[in-house]
Amino acid sequence: MLSQQHPIGSGFGAATTAEEVIAGIDLGGKTAIVTGGYSGLGLETVRLLRLAGARVIAPARDLPRARAALAGTGADVAHMDLLDPASIAAFTSAWLAAGEPVHLVVNSAGIMAVPELTRDARGYEAQFATNHLGHFQLIRGLLPALRQARGARVVSVSSLGHRYSPVRFDDPHFGDGTYHPWLAYGQSKTANVLFALALDQREREHGIRAFSVHPGAIVETGLGKHLSREQLVAAGVLTADGQPVRDPSQQLKTVGQGTATQLWCATSPQLDGMGGLYCENVDVAPPMREVSGKLDMADARRLTGVMPYAVDADAAQRLWALSERLLDR
Repeated sequence: MLSQQHPIGSGFGAATTAEEVIAGIDLGGKTAIVTGGYSGLGLETVRLLRLAGARVIAPARDLPRARAALAGTGADVAHMDLLDPASIAAFTSAWLAAGEPVHLVVNSAGIMAVPELTRDARGYEAQFATNHLGHFQLIRGLLPALRQARGARVVSVSSLGHRYSPVRFDDPHFGDGTYHPWLAYGQSKTANVLFALALDQREREHGIRAFSVHPGAIVETGLGKHLSREQLVAAGVLTADGQPVRDPSQQLKTVGQGTATQLWCATSPQLDGMGGLYCENVDVAPPMREVSGKLDMADARRLTGVMPYAVDADAAQRLWALSERLLDR
């Protein structure tokens, strides 16, 4: 896969906005599902998909909050909780019963750097369960509808934070007592990349192509709610007086700039016939050549690319098998 993992010269860049990416794209007659669609990058994704003519559904755990955030967009809201397998199954079963295709799915929901080891009702570590397993179950359940579209795309929002850890196949839920917020986050973000690769390998013959993306560092999304102001200042994403630092060349982006890559992957004809790729700055990312030897959040301002272990085809299929076992227990 690394032979295909290189920039294609999209003509866009780190400062490109989502509105620029989707200009001229007509999504009339298309249906999209966006997780996390009522805040941050997900909300901007919903807004612009709707403006391009798509029907958009935003599954949400907090229905009143989602309806309030999406008021006036024309998007639909349905109940689903990524930490509740029964609610995911209910959502996908209802969708399949309606017999409608799904053309686009953007897996934008996520949590980051949960300070203490937290487990769901199954005993699974919360970041892995939310960021990866919930989305894995959603897409697996929607496969018939995605195949029905005869040309679907699935985009998983990963992060440059995948460099913090490969998937811990022998102990994904930190039973060994070595939990660290960033190791758990990194594992879940590597899982997002591997999932896109595995899905693309398995389903491309059915017209489904998949991508993963690093959006950049965007402090307004709420993803950093577990981080202190002091930590964000030290990482260089906030000024001393609490204002966001803006410098797309260092991955410090607005919401509009951060949303651009996932919208490009979801809609751009430049990616027709391609898939299984990790993208950043509105282009395919190169393999990563420089890695910090420590868990340093500030590295996001200078590092680019994807770790080889996150685009390893064997690891991708191993993750798929592990995910199926964890869901089917």
